[in-house]
Amino acid sequence: MSLAPKQPVSALVVIHTADLHVLVMERVGGSGLWQSVTGSREGDEPLATTALREVAEETGLTAAPAMLLDWKLTNRFPILPRWRGRYAAGVTHNTEHLFSLCLPATFTPVLAPEEHAAACWLPWQEAATRVFSWTNRDAIRLVARRFNAVGQATQQSFS
Repeated sequence: MSLAPKQPVSALVVIHTADLHVLVMERVGGSGLWQSVTGSREGDEPLATTALREVAEETGLTAAPAMLLDWKLTNRFPILPRWRGRYAAGVTHNTEHLFSLCLPATFTPVLAPEEHAAACWLPWQEAATRVFSWTNRDAIRLVARRFNAVGQATQQSFS
């Protein structure tokens, strides 16, 4: 039985804590490819639904929709040749939509064994250098900038 081709539309979800520790996961196959939660839209589901479904599938975490931040940002990039067979013939690029999920504390993810072999929580700077995708790296940096700015504003208001 063959699976339907994946849509070239996906969600990237940076899962982090308020102190900016970021969850990263290593893809299976000893590849050394680390990433945040990412996955393709199914059918015509809203992209926020895609993001929350992928978080649940890849980490075991069921997050409330209100916890998800839609950055309203997209990146378009070439699909790596090794993964093009998952898409319809002739599809070469993916459009990725950025989301983040701020948690009160780290947790031990329940990994999807067909997708990820390992996971760890890293300070945002280290997470940004560990991930293999430039879109993931830039997303982690963007989340850190926003949450650092919010934290600094909060600290100043109490000074």
